[in-house]
Order: sequence, then structure tokens, then C-alpha cells
Amino acid sequence: MTELSGIARERGIRNFLIAYTDLFGVLRAKLVPARAIDGMARDGAGFAGFATWLDMTPADPDMLALPDPTTLIQLPWKPEVGWMAADLWMSGAPVEQAPRNVLRRLIVKAAEQGLEMRTGVEPEFFLIQPSGQAIADAADRQPKPCYDQLTLMRRYDVITEICDAMEALGWEPYQNDHEDANGQYEMNWAYASALVTADRHVFFKYMVRTIAERHGLRATFMPKPFADLTGSGCHVHVSLWKNGENIFLGDSELGLSAAAHQFLGGVMSHAEALCALTNPTVNSYKRLNAPLTVSGATWSPNAVSWGGNNRTHMIRVPAPGRLEYRLADGAANPYLLQAALLAAGLDGLAKARDPGPPLDLNMSAAKPHAAGSRPLPLNLLDALRAFEASALLRDALGPSFAAAYIGLKRQAWESYMRHLTQWELDTTLDC
Repeated sequence: MTELSGIARERGIRNFLIAYTDLFGVLRAKLVPARAIDGMARDGAGFAGFATWLDMTPADPDMLALPDPTTLIQLPWKPEVGWMAADLWMSGAPVEQAPRNVLRRLIVKAAEQGLEMRTGVEPEFFLIQPSGQAIADAADRQPKPCYDQLTLMRRYDVITEICDAMEALGWEPYQNDHEDANGQYEMNWAYASALVTADRHVFFKYMVRTIAERHGLRATFMPKPFADLTGSGCHVHVSLWKNGENIFLGDSELGLSAAAHQFLGGVMSHAEALCALTNPTVNSYKRLNAPLTVSGATWSPNAVSWGGNNRTHMIRVPAPGRLEYRLADGAANPYLLQAALLAAGLDGLAKARDPGPPLDLNMSAAKPHAAGSRPLPLNLLDALRAFEASALLRDALGPSFAAAYIGLKRQAWESYMRHLTQWELDTTLDC
């Protein structure tokens, strides 16, 4: 393989970002000059794990981030910098709690069965004022702004710069739109293997924020930044492949195979526990189970249910041969999002889990227990308890990862519970 220093000379790269995400999805990196990159590629860049959201102490040895050269991206807005996703190692072994390593382990497990999960994501985001207090476009005031051409074109420069970058990177972007909330957008690119999609998802979030800043704006993937507006989801389209064929394709009424039903059954079976990973913040639960917004809908699930081409379900079947998981939100760590779905789906295949019949209901108008469906967790603590109670998911994702993740997320919950809100003062001060 060509040394990275040689690639740097060929492409005019002066510096490399060696990057990883911690358990909370925060992107961490070191900037390495091109003359030093071959040593870093061989030995890894050193990081103190305790200084990021990983369950470590200051006494732990350095983590070494080994860059994956196949992920190399020249920053479209600063091509003298190359970005690479890295795998974390410590004391000669992979760091078990590192999100990219968690996903890699599950990909290997699937590959041992000849299976490959391919996915596409639909990350929604808001363009807001730098202060974070309001959307950036004061003229974006329609009660139903979804697909509005006028507001989309007012942000033409930002959206097309991001889209052109994806085009140059070979991601095959195919559509961009204004979403259901004022100030909210979604951009889509082609599906790929789960690890490639996760790496691109990580970089996409960084790229959107950076390009927004270059235009004097701020981008947020926060699930529910405005109480009266639709929250930001991150829908995942999933298919499973074997020997180059999509084994989710079948001759059922919705075009799904038995394998697709079993995979779906696994995701349905573990839905409450999955929330801890795909809806990982206190704020996530202000998107789920939410009251109607100014547009008249929430576009987020309120129960564990599935159906055909019906956007009110947790899982939709938009076309033969694939599933759309609509539960996840913008705060999900891209690697853990993929890993969670793969772990649950593989369990569904192993146990031939039955998802039950699809529901032909408007779940937004139905009660959460409609037709035997289960309600989703009401808050992060409920989701963490469900994850903690799931021996299957804890083992599949890794006991070390599960303990670290649950521990840090419980700290986040406890921090939230210590916070005194204005609502409490308004409603309880004179009790």
C-alpha cells in the first residue's frame, strides 16, 4: 500500500486529521503534519481516554488511534487537510468500548454468516442563529414549511456547497429538501455497507456544521431544539445482503422475505433497549411521544409498531427489500446507530423472531397500545434501564462497552436531574 506521505505529496495534503468519536458521538482528532503521518499510521496517535467521553481514568495508558487509510477525505473546503477515521487501541488490543470497534465486531459476526448489512441514513438538521436561540431565516414562518421552494432557495448557497462536496467525494447525493420544521433541512446520499455509511455520517455532521459556520450560521442535529417545531430524526434504511444479493427481497405483500421479517422481529423485540443507543439524550424524548407541532404532526413514532408505506410507524416498509427505522434521532452516535440495528437484527435471524402482522393504522392518532403495540420509553432513564436489562444486546455490543455506556449516560441523567428548570419554579414555587 502506498504510504500516506506519498499520497500527501501527490494530492497536496499538508496535514492530516486523525479522528474518532467517543461514546457520546463527539468527534475528537489530532492534526498531524504530512511529514509525520507514516509514523502515526504505523504506531497510532496518542490520546488520553479520560479527557473524552470514554469510561476511563487519568491512570489509564494512552489510547492509540490508528487511522484507516480507506476513509481518507480531503476537506472539500480546505483540500490541504486530509481526514481519516481511526480505530482505538490500548496496550496492544482494540479498545472494546470504542464505537467504531463495536460496529466492526458486529460486522465480522455478520460476515461469518456470509451477511453484509447495507444502510442509508437521512440526517435532519436545523440552520439556526449562532446564539442557538432561533432559526437563522426569520422569513421561514409557514405553518407547513416542508418542501417549501422559496425557503430552500434562500439557503441555496449553503445546501449546494454541502451537496457539491458530497458529489466530489463520490457519495452520490440525490436529493435535498426543506423539512417539516421551520429552519430544518435534510440531505440524502447513496446507501453503502454499514461501516462506510457510519464513517460518512460522522464526516457529514462535521461538514454541515463547518460549512454552516463559513456562511455565518450554525447547524444543529439536536433532536428537539424548539418545543413547537418538529424534531430532527435520523431515519435508517436497512437491507441485508448475501453473495451480492439482497436477501430482504421477497414475495410477501410488502415485498419482504422471511429473513427480512425475522430481522424486523429482532428490532421490534429490542425496541425499548435500542432507544438508549438510537435516542441517547435527555432531549431525545422530547421528540418521541411529543404533542403535535405547528405543522400538525410530529413525524416521530409513539409506539413499537411497523407497517407498509406509512410514516407514522416506528418501522416503515417504503419499498420491497428494505426497512426504514424511523426511531433514531440526530444525537445518535453514527457507529452505535448501525451497531444497535445490526445486533438486534442478527438476534432476530438467530431466533427466527416474528414481528407480528403489519398495522394499517395512523399511529399518530391511535393510542400507543393500539393493536397490541408497546409504548416507547418516556425518558432516557427508562431507555437505559431497558438496555441494562437486555443481556442479549449487552453481550452482542460487548459487556465492556455496555458498562461504560450505561455508566456515562446515567451520569448525564443525574446531571439533568440536578438542574432546576424554570418550569419547576413556575409550577411549584407556590405549592
